[in-house]
Amino acid sequence: MGLFQPAPNADSASDRTRPLADRMRPRTLEEFVGQEHLIGSGKPLRTQIERDDTGSLLFWGPPGTGKTTLAKIIARMTKAEFIEFSAVLAGIKEIKQVMADAECARQYGTRTIVFIDEIHRFNKAQQDAFLPHVEKGNIRLIGATTENPSFEINAALLSRCRVYVLKPLTEDQVVLLLRRALEDGEQGLGALHLTASDETLKKIANYTSGDARSAYNVLEVAAGLAHPAGGKEPAEITDDIVRDALQKRVLLYDKTGEEHYNLISALHKSVRNSDPDAALYWLGRMLEAGEDPLYVARRVVRMAVEDIGLADPNALSLCMAARDAVDFIGMPEGNLALAQAVVYLSVAPKSNALYTAYGAVQQDVEQTSADPVPLHLRNAPTALMKGLGYGKDYQYAHDVEGKVAKMQCLPDNLPDRVYYQPTNEGVEKRIRERLEEIKRVRTSQAVEKPSRPK
Repeated sequence: MGLFQPAPNADSASDRTRPLADRMRPRTLEEFVGQEHLIGSGKPLRTQIERDDTGSLLFWGPPGTGKTTLAKIIARMTKAEFIEFSAVLAGIKEIKQVMADAECARQYGTRTIVFIDEIHRFNKAQQDAFLPHVEKGNIRLIGATTENPSFEINAALLSRCRVYVLKPLTEDQVVLLLRRALEDGEQGLGALHLTASDETLKKIANYTSGDARSAYNVLEVAAGLAHPAGGKEPAEITDDIVRDALQKRVLLYDKTGEEHYNLISALHKSVRNSDPDAALYWLGRMLEAGEDPLYVARRVVRMAVEDIGLADPNALSLCMAARDAVDFIGMPEGNLALAQAVVYLSVAPKSNALYTAYGAVQQDVEQTSADPVPLHLRNAPTALMKGLGYGKDYQYAHDVEGKVAKMQCLPDNLPDRVYYQPTNEGVEKRIRERLEEIKRVRTSQAVEKPSRPK
């Protein structure tokens, strides 16, 4: 067999050696479950398929939502040759051969759909190899990706494709698919005469997080456990059997992909919004899916300084202690230290005053001239420096009443710039009052009196 194979004929679906998920793959839009926002009556993708005007497409969505199935249905409905290969296995040589074959086929009136699974794994050169053939119409490209195309697909290729976002299947939709597989005697498990309650099937659906392929795999394993000898007597798939089939919950998570950033974003924004329950949930989702706990700890420390700041100075200390606890005792025990930290941050008073202040400093550093340090703030360890005026008129704050000298400490081009503006939350309320007191003391000093250099 070659690397590139046409889509299997519909009658091969009864091949019992193939996985249940493949045997139960829908062959028409009417059999397809889910994605009603795309293929429901009058919806954009369905309309384009029915008009035979799909062009090149990118299907973006989590695993098991029907990306490959939709591509095969489109090929069948538009009577196009279907060539499928994986970005994990193919290189430039294979791509060029497929493109040459497609160009020849076009001359004889045959249309070719090239389906690329995991297209985000192609590098820039591999993606560029498709461009001229998509432009000429030699192929209709359908790519499937679990990653955000905005970041993973070349802009030139992305601009030539319509992007459709597929959603995870709902629990009821997965249950419908599982029930269909149990009852289908030709492609499914109907010959085993298995029964399962809706609650049991819901448990599979819930544990597989909207991934139909994973749900089928669990059902197939559960069927084998219920019928270990492949007998014909009716048997029931129970909760205990499902629990054995699952072993470990399948969580939708990719530690380097978009879901990684979605979950950490949800955690951070829940903390910022003072919602400890949501923060604990998103933390648990990340840790139980296998996220590096030290990565989470680093982000929690960031939350302490970005969203709490000086409103509660203890927040940073507690988060650093949580980081040390995770490093010291490891997981799973360390998860409670992180849980303690995110709950503390959630209920702590909030202030982004320091975050905003430093952002303003960065902007001034980038956009204003780098004026020299005022002479009176410079150190003068040598006679030459003293002769040049270094340290002249410096006022030693401890020798001044109120410990505040009326002395400019910013460069001459930013003399009155105010960066830090504390809120009235938590400790920052006292800091604001102290800054107002400092301002009054400085204003009351009518004359600047030089003092001893320091």
